[in-house]
Amino acid sequence: MNVDEAKGTIERVKSILRESKTIAVVGLSDNWQRPSNFAAKYMQNHGYKIIPVNPRYSEILGEKCYANLREVPDNVDIVDCFRRESEMPGILDDSLHIGAKCLWQQLGIMNLQVASIAASSGMKVIVDRCVKIEHARLFGGLNFAGVNTGVISASRHRSRSH
Repeated sequence: MNVDEAKGTIERVKSILRESKTIAVVGLSDNWQRPSNFAAKYMQNHGYKIIPVNPRYSEILGEKCYANLREVPDNVDIVDCFRRESEMPGILDDSLHIGAKCLWQQLGIMNLQVASIAASSGMKVIVDRCVKIEHARLFGGLNFAGVNTGVISASRHRSRSH
């Protein structure tokens, strides 16, 4: 599998996001400033069920957190990975074990060997793309500046005592 195949076409990305309802986020942080938290909160706000997977926490974003994928009792459509490329083989094994439909390696993560194995096992695969960015780009969540979070604003804060 080459990089272009693993990154997926716009049509494939759109199809995955349209058909999916549940996203297990491996490496989700409870720190709102971390990219994993930012992306997961965005997806949660857009109707996806988020399943946090991180052994450090018991709950993130109001959802029970699991130490690993094998503990997740729900069906998982997308396994969204915020872990190092070197951890992808183990995450793939766990993803296959739970019957996940898609293995999504976030921006900067591109283990093509794992992507090839996942694809040949019948999973959909995306590498080096952000779920939040792709969803916003394809389904209208971006504004002129590229984000629409309400967290960052160019407007000056007005103090109450003029």
